[in-house]
Amino acid sequence: MASPLQIRFLRSFSGVADLPYVQAELALVGRSNVGKSSLINALAQRKSLAKTSKTPGATKLLNAFEVGPSGSMRWLMDLPGYGFANVSGAEKRRWAQMLNEYIEKRENLVAVLLLIDSAVGPTALDLQATNWLTHLHRPICFVATKTDQVRPAKYAKRRNELANKLGVATSDIFWVSATKGSGTAELRRHINDLVTNRT
Repeated sequence: MASPLQIRFLRSFSGVADLPYVQAELALVGRSNVGKSSLINALAQRKSLAKTSKTPGATKLLNAFEVGPSGSMRWLMDLPGYGFANVSGAEKRRWAQMLNEYIEKRENLVAVLLLIDSAVGPTALDLQATNWLTHLHRPICFVATKTDQVRPAKYAKRRNELANKLGVATSDIFWVSATKGSGTAELRRHINDLVTNRT
């Protein structure tokens, strides 16, 4: 089993222009309630590293986490979720603009971890995000979350359905449960490879 990732919260940024240069960066992208914060906690095996909330849209800023030794300049970025967060239209537009600017302009973004709820996705918004990232030539790492919420009798069928809609093989998707810890070891190794192989 892969050891917990060495992850530390650094700070939150209100805009892309405030971000400094880093050696390598991964971005967590997904719907407002897909479980980004829970996944960060599971990867680090720490319960409160990233704040979780039952209310969709809790992440409002660009939250930077350092991966590896202190000062490694290798970051994991938790971005505001897209979808049905209970906020004003103006706030949704601000989040969308910040997300778009980050994905389009961040130079050392090595990959996007696109999180999809395995029990309900991919939604139309997930497919739209996939097409957008592909258009921008951003490497995508698909991560199916909340696999513990899929009934065992329907798990194989759900995996095939999700992969078919995304147009990839089931083996091209990381299937994880932050609650149970399943699949996190493989994802930890992949994240570590992504950020450490960037020179």
